[in-house]
Amino acid sequence: MVTLLYDKTWQGLLTAIFDIYDRKFSLASIDYTERFQPDVFAKHVEVITDDIKASRVMAGLQRKASAEAVKNIYAAFLSELPGIENTILAYARLILSSNQSIEHAYGHSAVLKVSQVARMVHREKHRMEAFIRFKLTSDNLFYAAIEPDFNVIPLILTHFRRRYADQRWLIYDLKRKYGIYYNLLTVEEITIDFNQNAGEATTNVFHEDEDLYQTLWKDYFKSVNIGARKNTRLHLRHVPKRYWKHLTEKLL
Repeated sequence: MVTLLYDKTWQGLLTAIFDIYDRKFSLASIDYTERFQPDVFAKHVEVITDDIKASRVMAGLQRKASAEAVKNIYAAFLSELPGIENTILAYARLILSSNQSIEHAYGHSAVLKVSQVARMVHREKHRMEAFIRFKLTSDNLFYAAIEPDFNVIPLILTHFRRRYADQRWLIYDLKRKYGIYYNLLTVEEITIDFNQNAGEATTNVFHEDEDLYQTLWKDYFKSVNIGARKNTRLHLRHVPKRYWKHLTEKLL
């Protein structure tokens, strides 16, 4: 068994899959350096990310699988679940070795797993699109902090670029320590070196009217809430408590 160590990027994972085929590794697994536990009886190989190799694997997947199947593979990758790389490798091997579609062949554990995980990731994507609350900073930048279960920033980028095309905004993933910044023209990936808790801010960071905006937002939610129809269990199903600390209407 040989373990290929990649850099945790999508392009790196595709390169690893290419190298497995190119070097004819019949028994192989994929991991990344920070998580890998060396085994004296097993061989490991460092993968150098190569865009050309990655594009060839992507082209092969797109040629033999539907756009939906490829999208689900990418979503599964963004889940960051332990061992998901090997599930994707098994799924990719099934796709590349078959002459017919296997994306609904749920008898294969890899196919079923990718489908289930992709569904979880897309559910988190839709929640982020609904739950993100921006705060206006003193330099007229709309800032939102998030801590999603999965790395969904690549999936929500298009939604926010289209919906808020007329204003500058920054969405920052506190858990993964990176974000996306829209400058009215393009969206860029950024990292920030916070000197304090990134979820908090000093009083002069936000616009002087931000407290008023938040108060109005909370008042709006109170006004549309119908006490007689309150269903806490249903509410928690749609808005789990783990999201509350970033929801303006839930803050005291």
